[in-house]
Amino acid sequence: MVVPVIDFSKLDGTAAERAETMAQIDNGCEEWGFFQLVNHGVPKELLDRVKKVCLESYRLREAAFMESEPVRTLEGLMAAERRGEAAAPVDDMDWEDIFYLHDDNQWPSNPPEFKETMREYRAALRGLAERVMEAMDENLGLDKGRMRRAFTGDGRHAPFFGTKVSHYPPCPRPDLITGLRAHTDAGGVILLFQDDRVGGLQVLRGGEWVDVQPLADAIVVNTGDQVEVLSNGRYRSAWHRVLPMRDGNRRSVASFYNPAFEATISPAVGAGGEYPEYVFGEYMDVYAKQKFDAKEPRFEAVKAPKSA
Repeated sequence: MVVPVIDFSKLDGTAAERAETMAQIDNGCEEWGFFQLVNHGVPKELLDRVKKVCLESYRLREAAFMESEPVRTLEGLMAAERRGEAAAPVDDMDWEDIFYLHDDNQWPSNPPEFKETMREYRAALRGLAERVMEAMDENLGLDKGRMRRAFTGDGRHAPFFGTKVSHYPPCPRPDLITGLRAHTDAGGVILLFQDDRVGGLQVLRGGEWVDVQPLADAIVVNTGDQVEVLSNGRYRSAWHRVLPMRDGNRRSVASFYNPAFEATISPAVGAGGEYPEYVFGEYMDVYAKQKFDAKEPRFEAVKAPKSA
């Protein structure tokens, strides 16, 4: 099995090309919850600059990662093995260096071109996310912009757009720790610029973990829990994980187009079903505690009546 790869430029092609591309996006959302976009309109020159500044930023952080809890924990397990003791794999932390970018937090000042490059990149990815959401609207039989209106409370609030910059350094014992534990994403539409050489990202499909193959200059798209609710279960959020690798430092730049915390989310397709109506911020409160657990209890938690 191979995660679908879609030529996004053909949305602007002939009627037949557009129809085929829309069908591919629908299949990617419905059958996988993951797909890769090529010819997506984000300039290669910008992607090259993103690679450069993110790698340089990690080099400034590398020494701190080598002193971090995951590294110390893994070193302790390997020392225990050398003493002849059993070492159980770690299941409560990840082999990952991360920092977050959004509109109102502090960004790294080094390298000097980091801020300008990432502002430009985030603007391009936000526009791409909205185009993808419009394709989803059309495939679901919704009015153009319906998903975005749900995310913004009909324009009363700005959607939350965050970017997570991750690196997964070489791991001496991938059997004892995960790169990133299996989970679904809480939000809406996620766009990932992943490493084009070092793999490790996998999506769960039909009970089998499938590699999301590295593909130069592609943008990986996956749907989050809020798209699952808006589509009334047609586009289910997919479980995914990152495996640590012995060789290579994996780059991952994931941008999340999420509802505003004040937005009310409920199914926009069909009537009835298993999904409640709730405020996204309340869902995030639950998700923060249950990210790596099954998602169905999260929906139940926000459905439950609030105690007085």
